[in-house]
Amino acid sequence: MTRCKPLLGTFVEISVDQEAQQTAIGYAFKAIEQIQGLMGFHNPSSELNYINRYAHHKAVDIHPWTAQVLRTAKQVNRYSRGLFNCGIGHRLVAAGLLPRHIDFTNHNLGGIEDICFLTPELITSSRPLCLDLGGIAKGFAVDMAVKILISEGVSSGVVNAGGDLRVFGDQVYPIHIRNPNNYSELIEIGSLQNAALATSSLYFSKRDEQESHLINPFGQDESDIYIQSSDSYSIIAKECVYADALTKVLALSKQANHPCFAKFSAQAIRIAA
Repeated sequence: MTRCKPLLGTFVEISVDQEAQQTAIGYAFKAIEQIQGLMGFHNPSSELNYINRYAHHKAVDIHPWTAQVLRTAKQVNRYSRGLFNCGIGHRLVAAGLLPRHIDFTNHNLGGIEDICFLTPELITSSRPLCLDLGGIAKGFAVDMAVKILISEGVSSGVVNAGGDLRVFGDQVYPIHIRNPNNYSELIEIGSLQNAALATSSLYFSKRDEQESHLINPFGQDESDIYIQSSDSYSIIAKECVYADALTKVLALSKQANHPCFAKFSAQAIRIAA
């Protein structure tokens, strides 16, 4: 059984091995919708945008799922030595890839490292923020969908959110990655079982003549802020939230053996153009 819905800025497809699992799939989609509502940048009233507006002024009480994603983001930021940093929302706004909800022209903006947890679900920020949790929240949504499906008795299946996918149970899933030299061609690189895969690339931004969405958090001007690369960057990990975040580390470091990957039991795959 396979069902598909437009969510998280892409199409989310859930495939399970049992026909009588409509209810379980419905619960999984509801969780994804809730995560989108909490952490979506495009929604001006999302919890993420509330954090961006107020966390540097006062303590903000947040949903446990948002707290979990922020803690994971801080963890990957720390072990990647800053290569992963979701505090680059203003760069994506400047590139026209995200909407402008707040005026941050006069702010000295911080990053995920400036978030401080006062309690497990109460945070403040030492500096103004423009966080974008798009990718890491998408990976988290895939993981939550899998968790719910398993809790509802689904023995195996696949959740695929536009390149962020996780396979669970006995199912073996073939992995296809777009050829960076020919976007319409798929390269089969192996198979996946009880693991997650995420891929970052600039296939469609180049096709649509958009600015790069791969941001160097250490960049100073447009020549080194927006990463221009024709390569494909993929990560295999146990959970999709880590797989997605670590693709940014691979794209920036260009090191398939970056020590950050071993910390999270991840494997890097770089396909050069």
